[in-house]
Amino acid sequence: MAVDIKQLFDKELPEAMAKNPDKAKEVGHVFQMNITGDTGGEWTIDTTATGPSCKAGKIDNAECAITMADADFQKLVENPQANGMQLFFAGKLKVQGNQMLAMKLQKLFDLAK
Repeated sequence: MAVDIKQLFDKELPEAMAKNPDKAKEVGHVFQMNITGDTGGEWTIDTTATGPSCKAGKIDNAECAITMADADFQKLVENPQANGMQLFFAGKLKVQGNQMLAMKLQKLFDLAK
């Protein structure tokens, strides 16, 4: 089932983080999500002590920035473990900064389920 990317980042993820701030803060980093394509956008996810928050927009000092096409993000949501590595090694999921932090994002997305 396709996920509404804008709904996920503008509503579902911020609400889930607000309901579970301690779990969100366990991740403890700042991320930049850049989803290209018609249904994409740019969001900053802050899970530090000053957060947690997920807001539209872009920052330059994110510890981990992830860029991918909206169609590839759909594949990632369907099966994060298998498709994440496949997309990364195919060059369709680009990570700048600390690549190990990208793995921690799954904890946040699990909150929004």
